[in-house]
Amino acid sequence: MGFDAIVVGAGLAGLVATAEIADAGKRVLLLDQEPEASFGGQAWWSFGGLFLINTPEQRRMGIKDSKDLAWQDWLGAAGFDKEADEDYWGKKWAEAYVNFAAGEKRAWLAAMGIKFFPVVGWAERGGYLAEGHGNSVPRFHIVWGTGPGIVAPFERRVREHMKNGLVEYRSRHRVDGLIGGNSAVTGVTGSVLAPSDAERGEASSREVVGQFTYEAKAVVVTSGGIGGNHELIRQNWPSRLGKAPEEMLSGVPAHVDGRMLAIAEKAGGRIVNRDRMWHYTEGIKNWNPVWSRHGIRILPGPSSLWLDAKGQRFPAPNFPGFDTLGTLETIQKTGYSYSWFILTQKIIEKEFALSGSEQNPDLTGKSIPQVLGRVRAGATAPVQAFMDKGEDFVIAKTLEELVDGMNKLTGENLLNFTDIDRQIKARDRQLDNPFTKDLQITALRGARNYRGDRLIRVAPPHKLLDPKKGPLIAVRLNIVSRKTLGGLQTDLSARVLNEAGQPVRGLYAAGEVAGFGGGGVHGYRSLEGTFLGGCLFSGRVAGRAVAEGEME
Repeated sequence: MGFDAIVVGAGLAGLVATAEIADAGKRVLLLDQEPEASFGGQAWWSFGGLFLINTPEQRRMGIKDSKDLAWQDWLGAAGFDKEADEDYWGKKWAEAYVNFAAGEKRAWLAAMGIKFFPVVGWAERGGYLAEGHGNSVPRFHIVWGTGPGIVAPFERRVREHMKNGLVEYRSRHRVDGLIGGNSAVTGVTGSVLAPSDAERGEASSREVVGQFTYEAKAVVVTSGGIGGNHELIRQNWPSRLGKAPEEMLSGVPAHVDGRMLAIAEKAGGRIVNRDRMWHYTEGIKNWNPVWSRHGIRILPGPSSLWLDAKGQRFPAPNFPGFDTLGTLETIQKTGYSYSWFILTQKIIEKEFALSGSEQNPDLTGKSIPQVLGRVRAGATAPVQAFMDKGEDFVIAKTLEELVDGMNKLTGENLLNFTDIDRQIKARDRQLDNPFTKDLQITALRGARNYRGDRLIRVAPPHKLLDPKKGPLIAVRLNIVSRKTLGGLQTDLSARVLNEAGQPVRGLYAAGEVAGFGGGGVHGYRSLEGTFLGGCLFSGRVAGRAVAEGEME
């Protein structure tokens, strides 16, 4: 029996597209180069945050949100400046996605059994004017069950279709080429890789043991971005973000290599916005790594003092959690690819969370007693494990001991105790009054006006040198690679376009390989919670377009 569609990549976007096509009674071949243990791709590892607008969760927390406000925020973050060309379809996808996030997205997910943690998170707070970058209100909805919780219903749908014969899944099948090109794609060719017992995320063999060719009416590319390919990241690195990091941690496994971008381009697809990317600045080396250079991102509250490699405090609004790419640019222009947090025990207990499903066993395991344990004294168990075993942490009773430990950690002796002591004391004096000129302290007090931050996210403002709040903690922060914001340009039916702006017949793309839709739905910056959501939305659009036979 022939296939109606071939889906390349068994990550979240691929699972969504496959489920939608098979739901319509079409026969799908799902291919992935990794072992079956990696079913679900990067999404499985995620914290499970989704961007939603004007939800019951927001309203219960006293948040007044609207589609108009969200669209204002999206435009302020995106900064679309090539609307006649590379941003043309990205902006259209952005508007469609904001409508989806304000409309049926939550109900669609709820119908599949997906539920949300009741406290809505406030990511990317911006720190600029009303029309600038950032979320005006909290919109980061954490899926109950984190990444595995968002993958599960789509995996279930696909496996049901595997049982009824509508989906054939073949792991260890690496696509090396697309049949046809420019005007039409009619199938795929590739290599069968040797069987591998690699666990999820671990590097797997690239030994070739066979070849394959499959044909279908439609090919949907959902192979992810370039986050695991540091060479390609540096090749595409934009000068506006300073010099590309010489050293980076990896927030994704090595198989996130961007291969299919070049393969689709060779077949006639157009790649746009190559220099738009999203990397985190608060990365720490995983003391228990799964993949090479495995980095974990700290999800910080806003209280830690952020210093560059030489111990100089970053200017406003480079505060933790405010503007990821703004801070990345600031760090890279120092000439060093690392920076420092200085904080107290009280801050780390309240404000430090770690990104990733495996770093949040309470939320991933849907354990209410464990979640309630977060409000007790002491850091969470995963954070404490990094404090005990992670190489990027320094803990000391006095600031002088702390700075000495920081210098020993890097071996560069760039930090001057007197200089850091002066900056911290200047900051601490600003807490003597209920008013201040220090914008970070203003932001701390403002954040605690939101009940969610006051309950579980932002420590009461206090002096860093108050011994009752100690010990003092320093954390070396590394750049950690993550997402690709540009990609294959697609129209609103997820059809891949060629250089002339015409659809390559039979070729579709969804997820990160398509810049999460249109070749750049985010523009230059993300509001967070939009990566998983982009996979869901673009995968659904692609799947339904193929199912409805939009082949021309």
